[in-house]
Amino acid sequence: MCRLEKSERKREMGSGLVKGGVEKHLKSSSSRMKLWMIRATTSVLLWTCIVQLTAIGETWGPRVLTVWPPCFNRESDTASAVVQDKVPAVPARVLPPKRVYKNNGYLMVSCNGGLNQMRAAICDMVAIARYLNVTLVVPELDKTSFWADPSEFQDIFDVDHFITSLRDEVRILKELPPRLKKRVQMGRVLSMPPISWSDISYYHNQILPLVQKYKVVHLNRTDARLANNGQPLEIQKLRCRVNFSALRFTSQIEDLGKRVIKLLRQNGPFLVLHLRYEMDMLAFSGCTQGCNKEEVEELTRMRYAYPWWKEKIINSDLKRKDGLCPLTPEETALILRALDIDPNMQIYIAAGEIYGGERRMANLAKAYPKLVRKETLLEPSDLRFFQNHSSQMAALDYLVSLESDIFVPTYDGNMAKVVEGHRRFLGYKKTILLERKLLVDLIDQYSNGSLTWDEFSAAVKESHADRMGGPTNRLVIPDKPKEEDYFYSNPEECLQMSSFDPLSST
Repeated sequence: MCRLEKSERKREMGSGLVKGGVEKHLKSSSSRMKLWMIRATTSVLLWTCIVQLTAIGETWGPRVLTVWPPCFNRESDTASAVVQDKVPAVPARVLPPKRVYKNNGYLMVSCNGGLNQMRAAICDMVAIARYLNVTLVVPELDKTSFWADPSEFQDIFDVDHFITSLRDEVRILKELPPRLKKRVQMGRVLSMPPISWSDISYYHNQILPLVQKYKVVHLNRTDARLANNGQPLEIQKLRCRVNFSALRFTSQIEDLGKRVIKLLRQNGPFLVLHLRYEMDMLAFSGCTQGCNKEEVEELTRMRYAYPWWKEKIINSDLKRKDGLCPLTPEETALILRALDIDPNMQIYIAAGEIYGGERRMANLAKAYPKLVRKETLLEPSDLRFFQNHSSQMAALDYLVSLESDIFVPTYDGNMAKVVEGHRRFLGYKKTILLERKLLVDLIDQYSNGSLTWDEFSAAVKESHADRMGGPTNRLVIPDKPKEEDYFYSNPEECLQMSSFDPLSST
């Protein structure tokens, strides 16, 4: 009996031990499951945070990344500290809000001419695109003119700044959407030149219906296609905003331009002489003053070789007397001396290769021995990437011209006009606007002995006292836009502006 009770107690104790072990095992499994769930949840939360911070980092950049733990950085803490010491903090750029509007279609434009003719055309096309409520495709630059410069828009201008800085006015794309791009590549696009010197109403009444019908219109010529005067004030202001703010050169061009200016400033004040006496200008204009027989024949052959230069038979002497020829280097030397320009002043030649070379530059170099060019200030390696890219070279000259103490153009071409207007915008910086018709007559009188040097100098100074780039009204000649003042040489609507106000949001 006692043995039986002991046996039962052992079984009960054994059963209790087994039961307790199972309960303990179940409790342990439950704890591990809870721990696993906590770890899994924590991992999900951590990765969610990382994804969110990565998205923020695309907007905020390195400022967020620098506070992440080292395991999330590719570089070590030491490397990060070195980079932070060397790279200054860049403030976040505030972009203007996008303008929302119903898109009427797409406008493609192919600019023609040299850098500054294309620059003015781009300003016009932005204003036109804004007025028509269309999307503008980044303009194509001229690659087939005399200069044969293969540069694309982004090789000369900061294309991202161009697009984003104008986003509150007009939508600009680097290229058409794929479906429309394919259609253009197949040649299914309306391509046409707009009428020169047109009022903005022409684009609204004639061009906009074509854009709405075909979805894409290609304007294949852009020079002087928007009138100088009679446009809405908002259009004129937008032309200025594009010219003075949105069209910024690439950092490579800007940095090299600053270097040239710094080198010049180290030696005191400097004058920029836009000596437009290059082969293409002389061939186009037919001006051969001072050229020998072989040079005259060469220039004539070149003029006939370009079919879009319509004027072929030209009387150089008559054209010069009418003030329609660029001043020669010899004539320029006389005028600078007559204006009492200090012979010790640095003179930066903003031009391409002067036709006739050193022979034609001899008088100017003798009168002003401190003649310099970008090629003499910089090392050949500095200009290596600019060779055979005349528009990029012209961009360098443009920057130096803006910063000069005095700017003197010898011909009123596109660069002369656009720089003149930009210098007005910068505070009416001194720009001597030469009256060529009067000057060649005075030069001839001095050369034949009719005027003494003092009389000649006094006449030159008196006639140019009010031609120094100061405030003045733009000359308007109705129905004769070629004879009136160019908008970009004197954008008077913009010269009292403290800021560029966007057009209405409608």
